[in-house]
Amino acid sequence: MMQDGPTATWDALRTQPVPKLTELFVAEPDRLSRMVIEEAGLRFDFCKTHLSAEMLAGFVALADAQGFGARRDALFAGDAVNVSEGRAAEHIAERGQGAPDAVAAARMLHARMRGLIDAIEAEAIGPFRHILHIGIGGSALGPDLLIDALGDDADRYDVAVVSNVDGMALERVFRRFDAAATLVVIASKTFTTAETMLNAESTLAWLAENGVADPYGQVVALTAAPDRAVEWGVDETRILPFAESVGGRYSLWSSIGFPAALALGWDAFETMLEGAASMDRHFRLAAPLENAPLMAAFVDCYYAVVRGAETRAVFAYDERLALLPPYLQQLEMESNGKRVGVDGAALAMPSAPITWGGVGTDAQHAVFQLLHQGTHLVPVEFVAVIEPGDALDEAHHEALLVNCFAQGAALMAGQGNDDPQRAYPGDRPSTTILIDRLDPARLGALLAFYEQRTFANAVLLGINPFDQWGVELGKTIARSIVEEGTGRFDASTRALMARALGTSS
Repeated sequence: MMQDGPTATWDALRTQPVPKLTELFVAEPDRLSRMVIEEAGLRFDFCKTHLSAEMLAGFVALADAQGFGARRDALFAGDAVNVSEGRAAEHIAERGQGAPDAVAAARMLHARMRGLIDAIEAEAIGPFRHILHIGIGGSALGPDLLIDALGDDADRYDVAVVSNVDGMALERVFRRFDAAATLVVIASKTFTTAETMLNAESTLAWLAENGVADPYGQVVALTAAPDRAVEWGVDETRILPFAESVGGRYSLWSSIGFPAALALGWDAFETMLEGAASMDRHFRLAAPLENAPLMAAFVDCYYAVVRGAETRAVFAYDERLALLPPYLQQLEMESNGKRVGVDGAALAMPSAPITWGGVGTDAQHAVFQLLHQGTHLVPVEFVAVIEPGDALDEAHHEALLVNCFAQGAALMAGQGNDDPQRAYPGDRPSTTILIDRLDPARLGALLAFYEQRTFANAVLLGINPFDQWGVELGKTIARSIVEEGTGRFDASTRALMARALGTSS
């Protein structure tokens, strides 16, 4: 159970009046200057949310009651903030922040990664043209996002990221790649992830079937369990470890980012780390109402807890950020999709909302009907980039940005009509993140913002964002079906297995 202080503060927040968004702009003429934060080439506009000055004061009081400052200090000190597993969460050490010993260890491992990249670029272990990265979850989503967002001008290697255990995912890559010129990267924190290891075995078989005499000689392993990788057959000189205290969904800054560093170049990867570090410093040092991740968490908790919104929508108005919504789905829902607090007691309130989204302007023709006229309260987040990534007529990018800004304005203002079918109620909230240009530094800052926002949400809710026990149950049951059969399962599951796989029911 939460202590009396946080409980009373939550109760006070729930009793605050809810003025309309248009009323807030009138009542608070300084709203633009107070509700916009600029940091690291990113502009965070929280103006079109229902957080009044009084509501924000209440959330600052909540952060104090939940010991936000102390928990943030513990994160940066390398303390055991992952209480259920009794360890630190040291992904920020990969960016040069945190406990000195962890930072030094991360730098050493980065140097090892750069050394291997130098060897590959010099063709010391083979003339590779293709990179096949095999992982799942945090071992795939981060690298895939980085390469997709920043790789348009990179022609160093042809990179494919495969996560799905569905054989079609691998076969499509096999049809495109030359086995003799393919470097295989296997990313698994434990080096036991069932889907990843099955895909890895099939890839080695493909290499052998296509004339590669030593398939293991074309493998690089990214793992926190290097001994298992050696046992599996990878030469230790091509194993890039990372710390056990770096969680999978926070791991793109570690050796898990190897395919991005190889595809984009080491300078780009290092610049991304520096951009993330600048956001970390902002998060650690800025006052609450000037702190972009904490302010975003205030918005998130207001709509999820105070207003009962069950989802949060993210729309990237830039094709290069198409993979941002799925990346955030894992980051936010695996981190904060919890039903108990850090003390193990049941939560008395909602935790993380469901994160979903898409790419504008496509999404406008698919889901914005519900956002404008549906019955659900859905806080929306727009992410846009000022500088275009294309060299076409500037009308393309202008239309993209105009659509983005118009949607936020329309959600807030609405439009009346005597015909209820054509009436838009308005007063629907949105946040906009506007990026100067999409480069490694700013993308690093953006992703670090989302990580620290996730942590800030967890502190306000009183939960642990660094474990993911809920992920394990389905995997355990799948293993038991393979090992023990279907006898102990429900009739529906037994019938499905019998129909699809020919097992006895």
